[in-house]
Amino acid sequence: MTLLVVTAVEAEAQAVRAGTLPDLVTVAAVGVGAATAAAGTARLLALAEAAARPHRGVVVAGIAGGFAGRAPVGATVLATRSIAADLGADSPDGFITLDELGFGTAVAPADPALLEALRSALPDAITGDILTLNTATGTATTAETLAGRFPAAVAEAMEGYGAARAAAGASLPFGELRTISNTIGPRDRRAWRIPDALAALTKAARALAT
Repeated sequence: MTLLVVTAVEAEAQAVRAGTLPDLVTVAAVGVGAATAAAGTARLLALAEAAARPHRGVVVAGIAGGFAGRAPVGATVLATRSIAADLGADSPDGFITLDELGFGTAVAPADPALLEALRSALPDAITGDILTLNTATGTATTAETLAGRFPAAVAEAMEGYGAARAAAGASLPFGELRTISNTIGPRDRRAWRIPDALAALTKAARALAT
């Protein structure tokens, strides 16, 4: 059985494929955002199951923004938890999480055994919470708010929680791996290092394949 690695876009998928072995890992781009990632991942898992070639687990991989002082540009990060940071309700007293509302949970813990395997292959990776957001952070105020609400968060992306829910629906272990292309804060495309982050993603995939 192969490990299913899902990414948001094809450039990320190509970066992973460049470093991994096709007989060990199936790599697919499923689209941007938590809802698209959940639907795309669930579809791939169902098709594999129907073909009697089930996957042994799910890892969402790609580039991400890193919190200042926690995950620098170029770093590789592994999620201890994937958290839907904007899934909940606004209120005069501040944001109310899905868990506080009593409607379920916005927290998807990484599978301990899978996380340990990723850590073993990537000993220099930074571990911590990775936030899933529908709107990428673009201001210092939002970055500071998120950093305060989630003191264990090291990065933000847009797909982790969705893919995690699909994996949970199939009773499969889940993990999230990201490489940092920019610092979370004011939106400045000139400061992004996307090619470097994609190269780091290939390096991480190569380490996992050895």
